[in-house]
Amino acid sequence: MNIIRLTEPNTPLNDADHVGSFNFKEKCQMGDMKQHQPPLTIEEQIENLKSIGLVIKDEEYAQRILNDISYFRLIKAYSINLKTKNGIYKKDVTFEQIVELYLFNSNFRQLIFPEIEKIEINVRCRIANYFAETYGVLGYLEAENFVNFKYHKSFLNDVEEEIRRNSKAPFVRNFRENYEEGQLPIYALVEIFSFGTLSKFYKNMKNPDKKAVAKMFDIGYTYLESWLESVSYVRNICAHYGRLYNAKLAKTPKLYKEYSEAGIGNNRIFGVLICIKQILKNDTHWNDFVENIELLFKRYKKVEFKTMGFPENWRELLEVKN
Repeated sequence: MNIIRLTEPNTPLNDADHVGSFNFKEKCQMGDMKQHQPPLTIEEQIENLKSIGLVIKDEEYAQRILNDISYFRLIKAYSINLKTKNGIYKKDVTFEQIVELYLFNSNFRQLIFPEIEKIEINVRCRIANYFAETYGVLGYLEAENFVNFKYHKSFLNDVEEEIRRNSKAPFVRNFRENYEEGQLPIYALVEIFSFGTLSKFYKNMKNPDKKAVAKMFDIGYTYLESWLESVSYVRNICAHYGRLYNAKLAKTPKLYKEYSEAGIGNNRIFGVLICIKQILKNDTHWNDFVENIELLFKRYKKVEFKTMGFPENWRELLEVKN
């Protein structure tokens, strides 16, 4: 397993934990809006961290890290649960500990992404094959083949945008220039779907059609619909270098009763991994993925796996029994 040593570009956090719901107009009227603080140099950032109790053993190391990874991305995101209620770090919390959590998250995220890729490619294929056989290769253009006409219209707008973004792709140009009306057949169209568009497409299919596709995975269609939406959400977190460690997920999957009754929550990443397992249960490499998670836990000893919804018997629950 390849382990990432460091660094990542500074991109905005994709984390619902930092987004509070509020009435903007109401707060402005009450004078409760916070003022933006002036920027701090890296040296000032380090002094600020020391003043609130963070142990920094090597300031040169801290400077190098904060020059590569923004304060907001690193400190704000990975200090959750490491501070007291008054904003002071708990005793003996170190800068190195925060970096370790960041590195764990980076490696954990990159472990998950290939598993999601398998699902995305597999679901694209099965939906496209079924839909083409049932409604024809251009059947996606007809609103009567779906449940909600309004959603279908929105879908067609999304399709046009996807085609525009991929207009230079050779296969897109071929269909646009050489086939009647310049339309892409469904089996080609799904190749430029985002996972979000794919999930919405499935959600708007008629129930008998959703059942037929879900049966290919030996899953109930209401579960598959929920899981695709949640997996798409996690995929976007992974793709935008977001945080899965100690994160509450905004899109929560519907879990099998056996897991809910066992106390498995659906708003942490472990609940989504349980769903991914069900979709990929015939993948002969799945247990290798589970083994790699355990190796990460062993490598990054400061990680509290329970903050991600992992129970003590997580490996037993996550492995596929042969």
